[in-house]
Amino acid sequence: MKMVIQMSRREEAKALPILLRHSPGMVLRDRTYVVDEEAVTALRQAGICFTEVSRESGAPGLEGAMPGERI
Repeated sequence: MKMVIQMSRREEAKALPILLRHSPGMVLRDRTYVVDEEAVTALRQAGICFTEVSRESGAPGLEGAMPGERI
């Protein structure tokens, strides 16, 4: 599962080595990262504070559904 997290500059400085080791994540602006659950667990274990902005939903999307199709 992918998660979007955001952190302060100070926390980001502590988190970067962990993120580089644990996740092929994506960096967005304003110290926002898209990372996997393993990286989030490692950050929590290291005592890094961050805000969870979003979490990948496990629910199926509507991609490929035809108009009027029952889903």
